[in-house]
Amino acid sequence: MGPGSPKYLTEVAKDAISKSRFVIGYKSTLDIIKDVIDRHAQKISEITMENQEIVYNEIYNKMTTSDYCTVPFTGDVNFSESEVVDRLLEIFGDDNVEVIPGISSVQIAAAKSKVPIDKAHIITFHVSGDIEGKKLELLNALRDLKSIILLPRPWPSNPAKNFMPSEIATFLRKNGVDTSNLKVYVYEFLTHDDRETLFQGRVSELEGKYFDAFSVMVIDQVIRRTYLQFD
Repeated sequence: MGPGSPKYLTEVAKDAISKSRFVIGYKSTLDIIKDVIDRHAQKISEITMENQEIVYNEIYNKMTTSDYCTVPFTGDVNFSESEVVDRLLEIFGDDNVEVIPGISSVQIAAAKSKVPIDKAHIITFHVSGDIEGKKLELLNALRDLKSIILLPRPWPSNPAKNFMPSEIATFLRKNGVDTSNLKVYVYEFLTHDDRETLFQGRVSELEGKYFDAFSVMVIDQVIRRTYLQFD
């Protein structure tokens, strides 16, 4: 569904939503598509982290072979949503599920910071499992002079599991990275015209700063080269 603004909702996504008898989503996602769904003609189910499993199974059991159901996600369903997508594939069956790609916050952040994705290492910490391997991946990419585009990990119910920009900055410093020389952007609420914010500075300045869960972080180590520099 894109990073949050209806402007970034693709036509193919709109078509999928419009033809669906059932639409299942979090309140925030349903708000984004409020002008596309028809609450009188469609069965709209608002879910939470706690009840999503029950709702997915209830809707599956109600569907006939001719019914469509859409489960909208913000961003790109192929990035940072694999745990949920895997479960939906289990419930509905691989052959019954179409995955429709969207525009992710990673793409928007890359464009705004002018850090091309083909010169960056992309990491998501927005996962439930262990992230120690991903932390090592981050360190190695930085040491290889790669730029980084990442989604941090918020964990409101257990702040000890947070790996937000402040924790990332501290982690890098404690592991020998000179964070005072690393250029960084942190975007909050990308594409939300009235809420979007930008922090631009050095990674060292992130320590102790609070950022919302809807954040994406870019560490810029790009060395710009054009085709004129090559034979």
